[in-house]
Amino acid sequence: MQLPEWTKPALLGAGAGAIALAIIGFSWGGWMTGSSAAKMSSKDSMAAMVTALTPYCVQKSQADPNSTDLLAKLKEASSYQRRGIIEEAGWATPLDAEKPVRALADACQIALTKDL
Repeated sequence: MQLPEWTKPALLGAGAGAIALAIIGFSWGGWMTGSSAAKMSSKDSMAAMVTALTPYCVQKSQADPNSTDLLAKLKEASSYQRRGIIEEAGWATPLDAEKPVRALADACQIALTKDL
């Protein structure tokens, strides 16, 4: 079986067009792989959760009977030690969670120490 003479250039053009379309789509078109979309979604949902729960963390700190002592410790602590103090106090642990959320502790310490 013999193919027509125009078949080879047509197939090469279609292949080159597909490659160019993929390069343009992923570079400038906003296309992304499934794993990139999952990472972006996870990051966005964590940011939304931290934004929603920061007032909860601040309120939990105000309701804590040891809050004056812990806030004094926060004032004296360096910025990288503050998150640990908030995590140990349990202020960054949402309801029904076993462990504190690190990003929530960071946001909470920023909210609590902006007036110190």
